[in-house]
Amino acid sequence: MSEEVQEPEGESEPGSGVPLIFGRLLKRLRTQAGVERAELGRLTGYSAATIASFEQGRRIPSPRFIMQADEALNAQGVLVDFIEEMEKAQYPAFFRDAAALEKQAVALHVFAVQAVPGLLQTEDYARAVFTMWRPPLSEETIEQRVAARLARQEIFARKPAPTLSFVLEEAVVCRRLGGSAVWRGQLEQILLVGQRRNVEIQVMPNDREEHACLNGPFTLIETAKGRRIAYVPAYKASRLFADRSTVREVEEQYNLLRAQALTPRESLAFVEKLLGET
Repeated sequence: MSEEVQEPEGESEPGSGVPLIFGRLLKRLRTQAGVERAELGRLTGYSAATIASFEQGRRIPSPRFIMQADEALNAQGVLVDFIEEMEKAQYPAFFRDAAALEKQAVALHVFAVQAVPGLLQTEDYARAVFTMWRPPLSEETIEQRVAARLARQEIFARKPAPTLSFVLEEAVVCRRLGGSAVWRGQLEQILLVGQRRNVEIQVMPNDREEHACLNGPFTLIETAKGRRIAYVPAYKASRLFADRSTVREVEEQYNLLRAQALTPRESLAFVEKLLGET
């Protein structure tokens, strides 16, 4: 990775790019093997309609399906070779490199200013966020991105467990995105995840007179190889910074934010209070 990486602006929608190439290859191999969609579905645990969606590039299959299909169609690893690229294709172009680094992270620290971070989102909250996207996303894209966002949360089950922390602006936890029922479910999720021993969640109150970062959200990533990277999202210009000077600046901001915010215990009590008031 270069010292500063500006991510591509283009989006990869279902029905295009790598998913479409994979889908065409899957259909060709299935046809050559004389296997109907329903039969491949039975062998892999999916419906014929879902197999059709995979072949048309409208849905992105899981690594498990790809491995099963490769074996069922005697593809000799041709389909398996697509797993890494298909995993990347789950995400919008601007987030793909960050998602790959996230999977390797031994430590992850997130500052959120607009919405609950993806790693903490419930399925309903995530769907509400993507449904509100403008210009509107297709239904296939919404469902694909919801599934990809939930898949990222496997990080909580990883062993050894990574160190995870979040600083959320008070407005983030008070904003009722998706409606009251969705919001309540999201607050409950924050409380649940916040009980994990490797996770700390803090709230930055609106009434603080000092604030170390007024220029937007970011994520700090540390990999098993000791690389420290700062991911800074922005409209069509999200960036990954790997140079030590920039990363150190962001780390300093985050350390001050944590000192200025409510403690993890105070923050969970704050969220519980919000729930009790609704």
